[in-house]
Amino acid sequence: MKRIVFLDYVRVFACFLVIVVHASENFYGAAGSTDMAGPQSFLANEADRLWVSIYDGFSRMAVPLFMIVSAYLLVPIKEEQTTWQFYRHRFMRILPPFFIFMVLYSTLPMLWGQIDGETSAKDLSRIFLNFPTLAGHFWFMYPLISLYLFMPIISPWLNKATAKEERFFIALFLLSTCMPYLNRWFGEVWGQCFWNEYHMLWYFSGYLGYLVLAHYIRVHLTWNRTKRFVIGTTLMIIGAILTIYSFYIQAIPGETLSTPVIEIGWAFCTINCVILTTGTFLMFTCINRPNPPRFITELSKLSYGIYLMHIFWLGLWVTVFKHTLGMPTVAAIPCITVTTFVCCAITAKIISLIPGSKWIIG
Repeated sequence: MKRIVFLDYVRVFACFLVIVVHASENFYGAAGSTDMAGPQSFLANEADRLWVSIYDGFSRMAVPLFMIVSAYLLVPIKEEQTTWQFYRHRFMRILPPFFIFMVLYSTLPMLWGQIDGETSAKDLSRIFLNFPTLAGHFWFMYPLISLYLFMPIISPWLNKATAKEERFFIALFLLSTCMPYLNRWFGEVWGQCFWNEYHMLWYFSGYLGYLVLAHYIRVHLTWNRTKRFVIGTTLMIIGAILTIYSFYIQAIPGETLSTPVIEIGWAFCTINCVILTTGTFLMFTCINRPNPPRFITELSKLSYGIYLMHIFWLGLWVTVFKHTLGMPTVAAIPCITVTTFVCCAITAKIISLIPGSKWIIG
């Protein structure tokens, strides 16, 4: 299968943004041992408020970009491929590395005292139920697996759906992304109540919307390069402003705040995040060079391994740049991100030279 060049750029960009998010979370979350935001948040000063809002807010498109890339490549599944063949191929690529790193995050941190034996044993005992204590970023794997499970089911519809039918689905998905705000301002809506979470648009909501959106862009969107770039840039700017501002207006320095409350606009299936993600993806589709630079291709291939291991490296560089050097937030977050990304890329590249490395880093 011929490589789709712009998707390599998207993968590398999204992978980098994931690290930006987790670097930023050390400047507002009660990060503790996981180097990720906890249920309570605290902004120390106005500088942290501003730069966390900008860096972290803009980077919240990372997860949806990964979802769109997977859907863009995989749906509808090949007609000659059975459901079980699709499952076997996809899950053999992602599950072995996933479980290996689940074990590593449950055990290795004992070496430097980040977790104790009791926590390690608990994490290992729950390995088939949820991610380990120090691997909060692995939450992403579960909705990704869910999308893979659903791809053969939705593929027959996508094969025969018209552009208008897909636009109808996407419109309902976009309406569903307003639900967090409707719930905040108006309470329960559209059938929600304490005994029923399945509101009217439940089956059009979540990451499935990104799947259909990706297929629509690939198959039905006929805009020329200039139109995609102009509209994409406009959407990206609007989405970025809304996403950044949604955090900034709530993150009051000196107050202990509920993380889910101040991050309402940073949820990946909110209307502003969809706008940000869609605009950015459209901009990337304008890349029409026949081959990307070798380092982009290489980083794209290593991106899964970088994602899996980056929390191991992140804590080290947070200690260096935030605590030891005491750099200002505006510089510390980029420095933590770049050094973490580079270290992960080098580590993943070294592992890739080992026979059978696909079972470790994909």
